[in-house]
Amino acid sequence: MTESSPIQVSEAQIAVHWREEGYVEPAQKFVEQANAKDPAIFERFAEDKFPDCFKEYADLLAWDTPWHTTLDTSNPPFWKWFVGGRLNACYNCVDRHAEANPDKTAIIFVPELESDEHVHISYAELLRQVNEFAAVLRDSLGLKTGDRVTLHMPMVPELPVTMLACARLGVIHSQVFGGFSGTACGHRIADSGSRILITMDGYYRGGQLLDHKAKADEAVLEAVKEGQEVDKVLVWRRHPGQYASQAPMAEGRDVFVDELLAQHRGAVVDPVSMPAEAPLFLMYTSGTTGRPKGCQHSTGGYLAYVTGTSKYYQDIHPDDVYWCMADIGWITGHSYIVYGPLSLGTTTVVYEGVPNYPDGGRPWRIAEKLGVNIFHTSPTSIRMLRKVGPEEPKKYNYHFKHMTTVGEPIEPEVWRWYHSEVGKGEAAIVDTWWQTENGGFLGSTLPALQPMKPGSCGPGVLGVYPVIYDEDGNEVPKGSGKAGNICIRNPWPGIFQTIWGQPDRFVSTYYTKYNKDQDSKDWRDWPYFAGDGAVQAGDGYFRILGRVDDVINVAGHRLGTKEIESAALTVGEVAEAAAVPVIDEIRGRAVEVYVSLKPGFEPSLEMADKVSRAIETEIGKIARPKNVWIVPDMPKTRSGKIMRRVIASISNFADVGDVTTLANPEVVENIRHHVQTEKVARDDVPRELTELEFEEIKKFGAET
Repeated sequence: MTESSPIQVSEAQIAVHWREEGYVEPAQKFVEQANAKDPAIFERFAEDKFPDCFKEYADLLAWDTPWHTTLDTSNPPFWKWFVGGRLNACYNCVDRHAEANPDKTAIIFVPELESDEHVHISYAELLRQVNEFAAVLRDSLGLKTGDRVTLHMPMVPELPVTMLACARLGVIHSQVFGGFSGTACGHRIADSGSRILITMDGYYRGGQLLDHKAKADEAVLEAVKEGQEVDKVLVWRRHPGQYASQAPMAEGRDVFVDELLAQHRGAVVDPVSMPAEAPLFLMYTSGTTGRPKGCQHSTGGYLAYVTGTSKYYQDIHPDDVYWCMADIGWITGHSYIVYGPLSLGTTTVVYEGVPNYPDGGRPWRIAEKLGVNIFHTSPTSIRMLRKVGPEEPKKYNYHFKHMTTVGEPIEPEVWRWYHSEVGKGEAAIVDTWWQTENGGFLGSTLPALQPMKPGSCGPGVLGVYPVIYDEDGNEVPKGSGKAGNICIRNPWPGIFQTIWGQPDRFVSTYYTKYNKDQDSKDWRDWPYFAGDGAVQAGDGYFRILGRVDDVINVAGHRLGTKEIESAALTVGEVAEAAAVPVIDEIRGRAVEVYVSLKPGFEPSLEMADKVSRAIETEIGKIARPKNVWIVPDMPKTRSGKIMRRVIASISNFADVGDVTTLANPEVVENIRHHVQTEKVARDDVPRELTELEFEEIKKFGAET
């Protein structure tokens, strides 16, 4: 790439140059036992059977009242699934299994400290705990159907208990990732209108018992600033009878959950029969603007979709031991730790800590001890475990039949290590593509019937019909080598219903781009715009290229640049801030932040640390920048827009392209020399970018 010939093309015009990987067939042993091994399933979910094909998923559930309309398209794109049907998500995940098989283990909790005993919770015991906590919510707090409750909890069994108790009552839960700051939690409390916050005093991370309750006080203060009062803060205790936090309990507001539970021992709370289209939960995701998006997921459509995809794509049987090593604070954990596996009556593992504590062999020791046979994790975790313990898996006698990768594209070489070393060549892999908004998988191979291909997620899943469009709405043909915007032509049961309190934003963000007739009631006129770039091979398999907007995907977690920049600007000395992605060996992408200071302030390491701490405080450790660069001025257009593609190119040692039209082109060389000299000194030079990564950097933050 030379400065004299910068590539100025949109995502939809990029020619893709890479070697197509070969197929890897699933083991015959896996195929023989698979839930979906009859090719006739493809015909049952063909487009001419849509939308009634999804009855197959819905029939996996127990319905109080059957539905009369599979898909209501009368108010597009606010689709309604299984209209007229009534059910309860908690009953489907707990009661019916407790009745049929009460002693079966529902949840195995693995504490981070290896010296602590694993906790096995049967379906009967789970039902007891959920009933008692539902009584707390209803009788002690007065919560009722439709109320919102914010959860800010770590990976402990009390989290699914809390979620299921909410679902039992028809109370809408909004779980905020435990690693997020109290400030970020407070924003989400305010947006959802929650009056109750449920949290925990502490949890283990990296061998340390972290003080988590302190974040609750920050969250309440932030919510009040935004006009939302919090009446009660319920605090679960990590250790019975002990308090793990230094933060005082606010009199009249804060209460220990165990003290409330003592008043409701043995309580039985009948599950509330909910309309299929009633909201089940909110899941907040970052956007390109500062305000997070509260994705509202339904009860019937969502639960049917995660149950069906768990059965056919995760290949979950009731006698499996299933471990998804994600966090319940993200949609993956909601769908594929809690609701999907428990709906199928299987045993699901909840692990408290980091995968490599105390060493890179920990996941494989857990798998061996528990007899885990289905394993589910992200490319970030795979890359990290490959780096810290490439030989570790072979030391342990576990055997996975099935493995999932989720959250971001996985490089073929990392895929091969996952298959050969972690899966020991025995496990089928599904490389899944989907998003918080989608509820469940959109792209994946059906593991017994479609061969794997490293680097490709596969075709659209059953009943989902993806397409790639260019910027003008023309379909990009498969096998053309051209990338474009991947869209879904049809609704599906797992799709979110709206953005909480922002219906116009819901339509404009996901549907306006390719809708040609706003008055149409035909679902074919409302393709869903995913915001990801992709290319489709001649065999129909998709390769996902990443975001086409200014969201940085760090370890599978989407972080809005505006949110990061706003956090940096909370530092009084900072005049301007810009967040850009940098290629990172472990996380795929990391964040680097550039700031310029107000007059009278000098750059220093202390100032850079202050910016990092502010971002961590406002958002959480997941957003902590890899580097903060203090620069005299930002490269800008004549209209004053910061040219993020230029500084992103500098961070990644890529060609900055033509900068002569900038208002201040002279600053570019100054920044480049400062940043790249420092990176070389730190031995922090990224590997050479692929052409696709180069294009990603070039278009990042570009003017449209």
